[in-house]
Amino acid sequence: MGFTATKKIGNAVVRNRAKRRLRALFCEYSNTLKDGTYIFVAKQSLFNASHTKLNDDFAKVLTRSKSYKVNS
Repeated sequence: MGFTATKKIGNAVVRNRAKRRLRALFCEYSNTLKDGTYIFVAKQSLFNASHTKLNDDFAKVLTRSKSYKVNS
């Protein structure tokens, strides 16, 4: 898994905060994900979004990529 944020979104404090938010979301879903490589890129809109909105968007991306484990 990888988390990245470019200098375009802000200084080191801002970039680290963005990566922390992405890591927190990943931790919420980590038990339900298939094994694999995940790379997350922070965008500027990450800072204006509420946790609920981020959570919904994160779930949508994971669903589209078919990354959820299938319970048998």
